[in-house]
Amino acid sequence: MSSDALVADQTDHPGEPVAVTAAGALPWRVSKDKLEVLLIHRPRYDDWSWPKGKIDDGETVPECAVREVREEIGLDAPLGIPLPPIHYHVASGLKVVYYWAVKVNGATLVPDGKEVDSVMWCDPEKAATLLSNPSDVVPLQYLREAHERGELNTWPLVVVRHAKAKPRSSWTKAEGERPLAATGTRQAQAVGRLLQAWKPPRVVTSPWLRCVATVAPYAKAAGAKVKMAEALTEHRHERSPKKTAAVIESLFDKQRAVAVCTHRPALPTVFAQLAKHMPGALSSLLPSEEPYLSPGELVVCHVASGGKNRIVAVEQFRPFDD
Repeated sequence: MSSDALVADQTDHPGEPVAVTAAGALPWRVSKDKLEVLLIHRPRYDDWSWPKGKIDDGETVPECAVREVREEIGLDAPLGIPLPPIHYHVASGLKVVYYWAVKVNGATLVPDGKEVDSVMWCDPEKAATLLSNPSDVVPLQYLREAHERGELNTWPLVVVRHAKAKPRSSWTKAEGERPLAATGTRQAQAVGRLLQAWKPPRVVTSPWLRCVATVAPYAKAAGAKVKMAEALTEHRHERSPKKTAAVIESLFDKQRAVAVCTHRPALPTVFAQLAKHMPGALSSLLPSEEPYLSPGELVVCHVASGGKNRIVAVEQFRPFDD
């Protein structure tokens, strides 16, 4: 699922403008080999629902989802697979809520007391009967089916195109030393904030300055380990695309979250390698035309845990527009 596909998913309200955008998550765990989900009770509405809330100015929808989960139930966890959004009408017009699955790994949950006064773990069947908004059953059903397919427990592989650099025409020194433009520096900060939604503990990047500077804000804030890979540079990719593809393939080795930053000319090779790990219908969501990604834009591939290196969901986000 790409972010564009999520936005376009208004089958019940075609063409109607969205008045309110919100985001949230379905927390889940496996207890005694049984899938359980977490419902929250909101005293203001006396209803049972999922952690969610309206987007703040300057936020992307993933950032909103992470913040709302943290604020409402005290859980600071990375987003898992995207779930179908829901649409319904409120006083101001059409509201869309974007949802993700969020795995709860034994963390202690602390409801904020004001927005949420209690939480309940239960199986999906019971949750479906308790949810106050019938639309909230849609992402629940998708989550349950993903679990049955072995596609719920995943880790993210994030591809980032470096932020906007100073023009080649105005740069006379080594190409690898060409820095970010002022816009690119702001984009790098936005990339850093967005990457917090998936919290990759490691970053693999081209050693050229514009790539390193793009991932630096995230690496510094998150304490992520950064590895340089010469095969991700433009020059090395031009000489040996196979080595670039090999770097991408190696990202699957550790079976844990990772971000990779490279250059526009290398992106076709990167996406072609990733497409080998997903069915054709899903690979069609990968960028396929120049420029593939805008500066600072990223693609998130969700890889099913278990060693088979299957990509089961794809998203695409542009965190910053100048």
